[in-house]
Amino acid sequence: MPTLSRVSAELSGLRAAARAGMVGPMPPGALLAAARAMRAYGPLGAVTALPAHRFPDRTGLVDERGPLTFAELERRCNALANAWRERGVGPDSTVGILCRNHRGLLEAMSAAAKTGASVLFLNTDFAAPQLRDAVSREGVTVLVHDEEFAGVADGLGLPRHTDADLDELIAGGDTSPPPAPSRHGSMVILTSGTSGRPKGAPRSQSPSMALPGGILSKVPFRGREAMFVAPPLFHGFGLTCAVLALGLGSTLVLRRRFDAAAVLDDLAEHRCTSLIAVPVMLNRLLASPALDARDLSRLKVILTGGARLDPDLGRRTAEAFGPVLYNFYGSTEASCITIATPDDLAAAPGCVGRPPAGTTVAVLGDDDRPVPPGATGRIFVDSPARFGGYTGGGGKEEVGGLMAVGDLGHLDAGGRLHVDGRADDMIVSGGENVHPGEVEDLLAAHPGIAEAAVVGVPDEEFGQRLRAFVVGAAGAGGAGLGEDDVKKHVAANLARHKVPREVVFLDALPRNPAGKVLKHALPEP
Repeated sequence: MPTLSRVSAELSGLRAAARAGMVGPMPPGALLAAARAMRAYGPLGAVTALPAHRFPDRTGLVDERGPLTFAELERRCNALANAWRERGVGPDSTVGILCRNHRGLLEAMSAAAKTGASVLFLNTDFAAPQLRDAVSREGVTVLVHDEEFAGVADGLGLPRHTDADLDELIAGGDTSPPPAPSRHGSMVILTSGTSGRPKGAPRSQSPSMALPGGILSKVPFRGREAMFVAPPLFHGFGLTCAVLALGLGSTLVLRRRFDAAAVLDDLAEHRCTSLIAVPVMLNRLLASPALDARDLSRLKVILTGGARLDPDLGRRTAEAFGPVLYNFYGSTEASCITIATPDDLAAAPGCVGRPPAGTTVAVLGDDDRPVPPGATGRIFVDSPARFGGYTGGGGKEEVGGLMAVGDLGHLDAGGRLHVDGRADDMIVSGGENVHPGEVEDLLAAHPGIAEAAVVGVPDEEFGQRLRAFVVGAAGAGGAGLGEDDVKKHVAANLARHKVPREVVFLDALPRNPAGKVLKHALPEP
């Protein structure tokens, strides 16, 4: 039985979706066809069908191969689904997708769902052993991969289709809607693996409007516009935004690899009103010489997420583009947790804002009770889109119906959430707790530093000491910036126990495709 808060979240989400143009009047025939697609295939399979019935001739997707209308995209998905059905893909199958951002990923996703198969999104950074482990553990029966990953995928003993193979299957497939499968498959997204082995987080298909409506209540996306999605679609942040664009009937613009100048060209050429990017991508856009030469006046939303937004980057983004920056905070297990609006970021730089309707966030101390504003504790959440447990068993810690996110944070006096870092990143030096994010933000704001990461390393006297990894604004060394300069900068602004004992200069920080710093991959000096 749905709780009152869940019903309220659905109604709130429906109203927000209606305002944004995600739901609206349709001709009776189109409405009936869309309803049939949703009932037959579930939201994942119907994600291309719904806009195809509402806006068949509108450009639905643009990638390096050119544009596709919504109707063309839907016919291609149907053709692939029917071709796969003839080859035995169905409700007992799991289709693994190892693709960069292009039409093939979405076609494989929609087509697999139309057959009733489950869908697993795979990290394009996986080495062969990681891919083999994930494919075996998650029970993949068919693998779709870009041609560039053929070597990594060798030896798996599975039916495999490259993105070129998909075109052949589509060319020979029946473009009519496939029959409804006996059940709807699940969607599995892997955790980022920054703190260990990636885990499968399955999501059942639900027609709930709470998640898209919650995002739309905070971020002014509007239907029938154009959205560039830069983060990888195999992660929840990028995939959520791409599906949202399709649901809005907006043109989804994709590019296989992020290149700042090319993205700026795409934003101008396709008259994009929204850009989805992780913080490191924003940093590269701001540094691009092409920025001032492009007409980006239509850009009214920049949504960032997937990694920490340091306050200085937020300030520089606002200076370059105006008050259009929104900061999305979520996790693979919980989906959207909070969103900071431009007003939130102006009042509290670097914050992640407040939760949407239907989502509850609490910051708890070691006694599992809420801590006062300003005090750091563990972040817990209950959201309409939270998962039910990992595919391999187990889940996240729960307290009073709230699920642990794995992050530390605090609420300010205005009720805005601030993320201080991962719970397992806490550094205890000489009995003092140090949150790396505080030191990292200070370093990133230095004009001679492009980016920084701070970790704790063993120390015989203090238990742990701080080691800072710094990328200079003008390359390794930061145009003459030295170790003493970095230490003096921290000492002038923070407590003594927060000053790094060591500073290591790098050309770049190791990151995963979603932009998160891989601290376990930082070199030993």
